[in-house]
Amino acid sequence: MNRATPCESPSAAFSAEKSRVRNENSWLIRRSMIAAGCVLFLLSLLTACSDNNPAETKPEVKGPELLTARSGFQKTYVAARGWNQDARPYRIESIATSDGNGHDGKWAVWRAGFASPAQRSAKSFTWSGSAADGAPSRGINPGTEDSYSPSNSSTSVWDVAFLKIDSDQAFETAQKHGGDKVLEKAPDTPVTFVCDWNHNTNELVWHVIYGSGRENSKLNVAVNASTGEFIRVEK
Repeated sequence: MNRATPCESPSAAFSAEKSRVRNENSWLIRRSMIAAGCVLFLLSLLTACSDNNPAETKPEVKGPELLTARSGFQKTYVAARGWNQDARPYRIESIATSDGNGHDGKWAVWRAGFASPAQRSAKSFTWSGSAADGAPSRGINPGTEDSYSPSNSSTSVWDVAFLKIDSDQAFETAQKHGGDKVLEKAPDTPVTFVCDWNHNTNELVWHVIYGSGRENSKLNVAVNASTGEFIRVEK
Protein backbone atom coordinates (compact mmCIF):
# COMPACT_ATOMS: atom_id res chain seq x y z
CA MET A 1 0.00 0.00 0.00
CA ASN A 2 1.46 3.28 -1.12
CA ARG A 3 2.01 6.11 1.32
CA ALA A 4 1.23 9.63 0.29
CA THR A 5 4.25 11.93 -0.15
CA PRO A 6 4.18 14.51 2.51
CA CYS A 7 3.69 18.13 1.30
CA GLU A 8 6.70 20.41 1.26
CA SER A 9 6.90 22.83 4.14
CA PRO A 10 6.33 26.58 3.39
CA SER A 11 9.93 27.42 4.29
CA ALA A 12 11.31 24.96 1.75
CA ALA A 13 9.08 26.31 -0.99
CA PHE A 14 10.15 29.86 -0.20
CA SER A 15 13.83 28.91 -0.38
CA ALA A 16 13.33 27.23 -3.74
CA GLU A 17 11.57 30.26 -5.14
CA LYS A 18 14.27 32.56 -3.79
CA SER A 19 16.98 30.45 -5.42
CA ARG A 20 15.12 30.49 -8.74
CA VAL A 21 14.78 34.30 -8.65
CA ARG A 22 18.44 34.66 -7.73
CA ASN A 23 19.44 32.54 -10.72
CA GLU A 24 17.25 34.55 -13.07
CA ASN A 25 18.66 37.85 -11.76
CA SER A 26 22.20 36.56 -12.16
CA TRP A 27 21.46 35.57 -15.77
CA LEU A 28 19.92 38.96 -16.50
CA ILE A 29 22.95 40.74 -15.02
CA ARG A 30 25.35 38.68 -17.14
CA ARG A 31 23.27 39.36 -20.22
CA SER A 32 23.27 43.11 -19.49
CA MET A 33 27.04 43.11 -18.99
CA ILE A 34 27.57 41.30 -22.31
CA ALA A 35 25.29 43.77 -24.12
CA ALA A 36 27.09 46.74 -22.53
CA GLY A 37 30.45 45.28 -23.57
CA CYS A 38 29.25 44.90 -27.16
CA VAL A 39 28.04 48.51 -27.23
CA LEU A 40 31.37 49.80 -25.91
CA PHE A 41 33.25 47.72 -28.48
CA LEU A 42 31.13 49.12 -31.34
CA LEU A 43 31.60 52.68 -30.06
CA SER A 44 35.37 52.19 -29.97
CA LEU A 45 35.32 50.97 -33.59
CA LEU A 46 33.26 53.97 -34.70
CA THR A 47 35.63 56.35 -32.92
CA ALA A 48 38.67 54.77 -34.55
CA CYS A 49 37.07 54.97 -37.99
CA SER A 50 36.15 58.61 -37.40
CA ASP A 51 39.73 59.47 -36.35
CA ASN A 52 41.17 57.82 -39.47
CA ASN A 53 38.67 59.29 -41.91
CA PRO A 54 40.71 61.18 -44.58
CA ALA A 55 37.74 63.41 -45.35
CA GLU A 56 37.98 64.93 -41.90
CA THR A 57 41.74 65.62 -42.01
CA LYS A 58 42.86 69.11 -42.86
CA PRO A 59 44.22 69.45 -46.42
CA GLU A 60 47.94 70.13 -46.69
CA VAL A 61 48.74 73.64 -47.92
CA LYS A 62 50.96 73.36 -50.98
CA GLY A 63 53.75 75.90 -51.36
CA PRO A 64 54.82 77.59 -54.60
CA GLU A 65 56.71 75.76 -57.32
CA LEU A 66 59.51 77.97 -58.62
CA LEU A 67 60.99 77.11 -62.02
CA THR A 68 63.52 78.57 -64.41
CA ALA A 69 62.26 79.77 -67.78
CA ARG A 70 63.09 76.68 -69.82
CA SER A 71 61.24 74.38 -67.43
CA GLY A 72 58.18 76.62 -67.37
CA PHE A 73 58.34 77.13 -71.14
CA GLN A 74 58.42 73.39 -71.81
CA LYS A 75 55.08 73.00 -70.06
CA THR A 76 53.49 75.74 -72.15
CA TYR A 77 55.06 74.38 -75.34
CA VAL A 78 53.35 71.00 -74.89
CA ALA A 79 50.00 72.78 -74.50
CA ALA A 80 50.67 75.00 -77.53
CA ARG A 81 51.43 72.02 -79.76
CA GLY A 82 48.14 70.54 -78.66
CA TRP A 83 46.48 73.75 -79.81
CA ASN A 84 48.22 73.78 -83.24
CA GLN A 85 50.93 71.41 -84.42
CA ASP A 86 52.84 74.21 -86.19
CA ALA A 87 52.79 76.49 -83.12
CA ARG A 88 56.08 78.35 -82.63
CA PRO A 89 57.04 80.68 -79.79
CA TYR A 90 57.58 84.40 -80.18
CA ARG A 91 57.98 85.42 -76.51
CA ILE A 92 58.66 84.04 -73.03
CA GLU A 93 58.16 86.22 -69.99
CA SER A 94 58.06 85.84 -66.24
CA ILE A 95 55.13 87.14 -64.21
CA ALA A 96 56.12 88.67 -60.88
CA THR A 97 54.29 87.36 -57.82
CA SER A 98 54.87 87.48 -54.08
CA ASP A 99 56.20 83.90 -54.23
CA GLY A 100 59.72 84.96 -55.21
CA ASN A 101 62.01 87.71 -56.45
CA GLY A 102 63.70 86.21 -59.52
CA HIS A 103 67.21 86.54 -58.07
CA ASP A 104 67.89 82.88 -58.92
CA GLY A 105 66.25 83.11 -62.33
CA LYS A 106 63.14 81.35 -61.04
CA TRP A 107 59.50 82.39 -60.88
CA ALA A 108 56.25 80.61 -60.05
CA VAL A 109 54.49 81.94 -63.16
CA TRP A 110 55.74 81.92 -66.78
CA ARG A 111 53.82 82.98 -69.86
CA ALA A 112 54.72 82.16 -73.45
CA GLY A 113 53.20 83.54 -76.65
CA PHE A 114 52.83 81.22 -79.65
CA ALA A 115 51.81 81.73 -83.25
CA SER A 116 50.45 79.37 -85.86
CA PRO A 117 51.62 80.65 -89.28
CA ALA A 118 49.34 78.20 -91.07
CA GLN A 119 46.25 79.36 -89.17
CA ARG A 120 47.47 82.98 -88.88
CA SER A 121 46.50 82.93 -85.26
CA ALA A 122 48.29 83.56 -81.97
CA LYS A 123 47.65 82.37 -78.44
CA SER A 124 49.41 82.63 -75.10
CA PHE A 125 49.73 79.89 -72.51
CA THR A 126 50.57 80.55 -68.87
CA TRP A 127 52.01 78.00 -66.51
CA SER A 128 51.45 78.66 -62.81
CA GLY A 129 52.86 76.99 -59.75
CA SER A 130 51.99 79.96 -57.57
CA ALA A 131 50.33 80.02 -54.16
CA ALA A 132 50.00 83.82 -54.15
CA ASP A 133 46.69 85.65 -53.99
CA GLY A 134 45.55 86.82 -57.41
CA ALA A 135 47.92 84.51 -59.30
CA PRO A 136 46.65 82.25 -62.10
CA SER A 137 45.38 78.85 -60.99
CA ARG A 138 47.98 76.10 -60.83
CA GLY A 139 48.79 74.37 -64.09
CA ILE A 140 48.31 75.57 -67.66
CA ASN A 141 46.05 78.54 -68.33
CA PRO A 142 45.34 79.17 -72.05
CA GLY A 143 44.78 82.72 -73.22
CA THR A 144 42.45 84.12 -75.85
CA GLU A 145 43.16 83.30 -79.49
CA ASP A 146 44.07 86.32 -81.62
CA SER A 147 45.08 87.04 -85.19
CA TYR A 148 48.72 86.77 -86.25
CA SER A 149 50.69 88.60 -88.93
CA PRO A 150 54.14 87.24 -89.94
CA SER A 151 55.20 90.79 -90.85
CA ASN A 152 54.79 92.01 -87.26
CA SER A 153 58.36 92.30 -85.92
CA SER A 154 57.23 92.29 -82.28
CA THR A 155 55.88 88.76 -82.68
CA SER A 156 58.62 87.20 -84.79
CA VAL A 157 58.57 83.45 -84.20
CA TRP A 158 61.72 81.46 -83.56
CA ASP A 159 62.86 77.86 -83.36
CA VAL A 160 63.09 76.36 -79.87
CA ALA A 161 66.58 75.09 -80.71
CA PHE A 162 67.85 78.67 -80.28
CA LEU A 163 66.90 78.65 -76.59
CA LYS A 164 70.05 77.18 -75.06
CA ILE A 165 70.59 79.62 -72.18
CA ASP A 166 68.20 79.46 -69.24
CA SER A 167 67.00 82.39 -67.16
CA ASP A 168 69.31 81.62 -64.23
CA GLN A 169 72.32 81.74 -66.57
CA ALA A 170 71.12 85.01 -68.10
CA PHE A 171 70.78 86.42 -64.58
CA GLU A 172 74.38 85.50 -63.76
CA THR A 173 75.58 87.38 -66.85
CA ALA A 174 73.44 90.42 -66.04
CA GLN A 175 74.83 90.48 -62.51
CA LYS A 176 78.31 90.99 -63.92
CA HIS A 177 77.16 94.03 -65.90
CA GLY A 178 75.60 96.23 -63.26
CA GLY A 179 72.97 93.97 -61.76
CA ASP A 180 74.99 93.22 -58.65
CA LYS A 181 75.25 96.91 -57.82
CA VAL A 182 71.48 97.38 -58.21
CA LEU A 183 70.69 94.54 -55.81
CA GLU A 184 73.36 95.70 -53.38
CA LYS A 185 71.61 99.07 -53.08
CA ALA A 186 68.06 97.71 -53.26
CA PRO A 187 68.04 93.97 -52.42
CA ASP A 188 64.23 93.80 -52.56
CA THR A 189 64.20 94.65 -56.29
CA PRO A 190 62.51 91.88 -58.29
CA VAL A 191 64.31 90.60 -61.39
CA THR A 192 62.02 89.70 -64.28
CA PHE A 193 62.74 88.16 -67.67
CA VAL A 194 61.59 88.52 -71.27
CA CYS A 195 62.90 86.44 -74.16
CA ASP A 196 62.17 87.38 -77.79
CA TRP A 197 63.68 87.48 -81.26
CA ASN A 198 65.68 90.48 -82.48
CA HIS A 199 64.93 90.60 -86.20
CA ASN A 200 67.63 93.25 -86.79
CA THR A 201 70.47 91.06 -85.53
CA ASN A 202 68.76 87.67 -86.06
CA GLU A 203 69.37 86.44 -82.55
CA LEU A 204 67.31 85.29 -79.60
CA VAL A 205 67.70 87.69 -76.68
CA TRP A 206 67.10 87.54 -72.95
CA HIS A 207 66.13 90.88 -71.46
CA VAL A 208 67.01 90.73 -67.76
CA ILE A 209 64.95 93.46 -66.12
CA TYR A 210 65.73 94.78 -62.64
CA GLY A 211 62.18 95.70 -61.73
CA SER A 212 58.66 94.33 -62.16
CA GLY A 213 58.52 95.75 -65.72
CA ARG A 214 60.50 97.66 -68.31
CA GLU A 215 58.71 100.94 -67.60
CA ASN A 216 59.82 101.19 -63.95
CA SER A 217 63.05 99.18 -64.16
CA LYS A 218 66.36 100.26 -62.66
CA LEU A 219 68.43 98.33 -65.19
CA ASN A 220 67.86 96.24 -68.33
CA VAL A 221 70.57 93.90 -69.57
CA ALA A 222 70.42 92.07 -72.92
CA VAL A 223 71.98 88.59 -73.04
CA ASN A 224 72.25 86.26 -76.02
CA ALA A 225 69.85 83.37 -75.33
CA SER A 226 71.84 80.97 -77.51
CA THR A 227 75.39 81.65 -76.29
CA GLY A 228 75.00 83.42 -72.94
CA GLU A 229 77.15 86.31 -74.09
CA PHE A 230 76.53 89.82 -72.87
CA ILE A 231 75.05 92.03 -75.63
CA ARG A 232 74.46 95.45 -74.10
CA VAL A 233 72.93 97.43 -71.28
CA GLU A 234 69.55 98.59 -72.56
CA LYS A 235 68.90 101.01 -69.71
